Amino acid sequence: MQRSTRRRQSTSDPEGASSMVKPFTKVLVGTDFSDGASRAVERAADVAQRYSAQLHVVHVWALPHVATSLVIDPGLEWHTPVEQTARAQLDALIEQLRANQVEASSSLLSGVAWEQIVESIAVLGADLVVVGTHGRTGLRRALLGSVAERVVRFSLVPVLTIH
Repeated sequence: MQRSTRRRQSTSDPEGASSMVKPFTKVLVGTDFSDGASRAVERAADVAQRYSAQLHVVHVWALPHVATSLVIDPGLEWHTPVEQTARAQLDALIEQLRANQVEASSSLLSGVAWEQIVESIAVLGADLVVVGTHGRTGLRRALLGSVAERVVRFSLVPVLTIH
């Protein structure tokens, strides 16, 4: 009778963590600075720290719907205050993340939020996207749309939604 014995290798890494593939190297998170987005940034930072991944925060600004329907003087710098406010908020967020030892960078973009986030996935080489949800349902969601829903639908990488 032949017995097969398996030798157990002695290792200083009992859980095999060093042989595991890191699933995420670049995490992209979208923010509109809402409570839901803040929770998404927190979770994205946790994931980035856990996997020693880079975190990239994207904010997409757009004029309010009322302003876009008005005739605006082409020489008027209407976007400057909106953009400056968004930049200040984004810079403060990045400083806070870095103070917590998270390797973070950011992009301030203008346009349609979900389109810019999906485009940023390819541009940045992100392998995970994290977005917050507002929890809208029914008619409110149909009328207002859902950035998170469209990112999930059109993303080619995994998307983590945070409510």
